Amino acid sequence: MVMAKDREARKIVMFPFMAQGHINPFMALARQLEKRPGYTIIIVNTPLNIQKLKYSLPSESSIQLAEIPFQVTKYGLPPGIENTDSTPYELMGCLFEASEALRSPFRDFIIDMTKQDGYAPVCIIADMFLGWTVEVANELGIYHSVFIAGAGYSMATYFSVSLNMLQCKTEEKEFSLPDFPEAAKIQLSQLGNDLKFTDGTDAGHLFRVRHLTFCLRSDAILLNSIEGLGQTGVTYFRRKMGGRPCWPIGPASSIVHKKVVSETDSCISWLNLHPPSSVLYVSFGSQLTISPPQMVALARGLEASGKAFIWVVRPPIGFDANEQFRSEWFPDGFEHRIKEKNQGFLIQKWGPQQDILSHKSVGAFLSHCGWNSVLESLCSGTPIIGWPLAAEQFFNSHMLEKEVGVCVEVARGVESAIIEPEHIAGVINMVMGNTEKGDEMRRKTNDVKDKMREAIREGDGFEGPSLKAMSEFLNAVELANKRQSALTKNSNNSFQ
Repeated sequence: MVMAKDREARKIVMFPFMAQGHINPFMALARQLEKRPGYTIIIVNTPLNIQKLKYSLPSESSIQLAEIPFQVTKYGLPPGIENTDSTPYELMGCLFEASEALRSPFRDFIIDMTKQDGYAPVCIIADMFLGWTVEVANELGIYHSVFIAGAGYSMATYFSVSLNMLQCKTEEKEFSLPDFPEAAKIQLSQLGNDLKFTDGTDAGHLFRVRHLTFCLRSDAILLNSIEGLGQTGVTYFRRKMGGRPCWPIGPASSIVHKKVVSETDSCISWLNLHPPSSVLYVSFGSQLTISPPQMVALARGLEASGKAFIWVVRPPIGFDANEQFRSEWFPDGFEHRIKEKNQGFLIQKWGPQQDILSHKSVGAFLSHCGWNSVLESLCSGTPIIGWPLAAEQFFNSHMLEKEVGVCVEVARGVESAIIEPEHIAGVINMVMGNTEKGDEMRRKTNDVKDKMREAIREGDGFEGPSLKAMSEFLNAVELANKRQSALTKNSNNSFQ
């Protein structure tokens, strides 16, 4: 039995970037780590993010939350902006700049904790966009790991393209990656605007290169994926880190989640009216959206497919993110027709995604292929229709379609030509209908679902691959701390 004092003596500090798509998987990982005997988990963040986390943390959890000061106004941000979800696009660079100023208060926090407890944390687990934490950890003699909340293949590709951007500049439609030969050739249309339009000198590119380079100096990398899914990415990271470990420890996602809405909620009630696997769920995540013409084309394609759909609608590009519904976003009479036929259900801005995906009526997910959404879809056994929009989503879509067979890409990006409604309707019917392709995708998706569950299954002496990887990581942390303790003891003895 682990005594309370022993538990307190082994603290793991976790520091996610200030974005819900990063905070959520960090919280899921923290919930996994707190099950391990002998550890206290502390999540550090800015005041407003910590306040939000207090409401979402289950009452029985032992996870501790800690605020560090964040002077947003000093970097051109209005008060109350501490998360990408509430940051206007034109101010995103200010938030990135402000995040680097957290270095000093984070260092002070770790030093004060060490003085108060009489011992340092055993480990710091930080976000890939808070790479400077590796220097704080090295200075204070603390084991450091980066938690990359994505898949091995797609994140390795994103790292490689970012770090070799100038070498990858080409007039050709596709190119190879100089330090990642295992990857498929990259098509120019797979590059988001952050990669496509950089000349290597803009602040966003320099920020990305700085932090990704820091990541490769860490003691270890943890990936939010499972063994065998995008495994070439694990090879890439181990090679780039000079043989230091990279462990897939996912899925850091709520495979068995608590419902956030009741059966009487309007969207769930609507889903209850439909047969199993008959409804398409459509969402582009909490931050991204498509252009107004693309939104009209998508609406026409959904209607033409004849399939029932539930669509989380965010205002299209060019409109304020907090806008109420406008009829001009849709074809004439669209809202009236889908309501009259009971074909479609529209949700403004946010929907209870896991509750929707786990509902028996949902048969496919038209998604931007953000990794959190991908995990929730695969853990629910729901095939994906991909429409990647930014960052590594293009590489997620490629891997899921070409390597795993659980996705079909219907469109790509917001810069592409307007997608024909007939094409959208055709892909929907191919994936959701009684077609050879649809049957194959459903089978493969259920196979991945089983592997996800197996990765974190335990009992009767069995430990799934992701749990084994987590044990190996914690063993490495303990070994490093023993070495550090021996070095400190020898150093103290030499001065006596």
